[in-house]
Amino acid sequence: MNKPVTLAAIAGAHGVAGEVRLKLFGESVAGLSCHKSFNDGALTLLKIRDDGKGGAVARFAESTSRADAERLRSTVLTVPREALPPLAEGEYYHADLLGLPVVTDAGEPVGSVLAIENFGATDIIEITRDPVPEKGPKTFMVPMIPAAVLEWDEHRLVIASAFAED
Repeated sequence: MNKPVTLAAIAGAHGVAGEVRLKLFGESVAGLSCHKSFNDGALTLLKIRDDGKGGAVARFAESTSRADAERLRSTVLTVPREALPPLAEGEYYHADLLGLPVVTDAGEPVGSVLAIENFGATDIIEITRDPVPEKGPKTFMVPMIPAAVLEWDEHRLVIASAFAED
């Protein structure tokens, strides 16, 4: 849980004065705007605004021209995990779950957390099977609901055995 957390990615230049378009991985511009420094101090946020399309437009002190902004394309914006607000009981940051080993409530190893998706109703945990089967699906999905995901911590995620079956 000490690894940096990615909050956004620079999608490209916006205009000619060094502004960049951002793809947000959090819920809003407000969540990003409370941080002034990214990537261990390599980027300093001067201003940010909503682009009206689910992303944002930002200006960094280190980008003063379109060429600077273009060089930043594909750069991810990270902050230290400890810079994020504390979580309430039952809440989690996606970054904390990614890569966790997954076991069943019977203690059987299943695989590891590959991704977290949300298609509207609830978060869905995508799990990579380990070992990877020769035939059949290499991953499976489990809803992030109490009946399916029984517990998690910084060491593992425990799912109900019924959700791990082929």
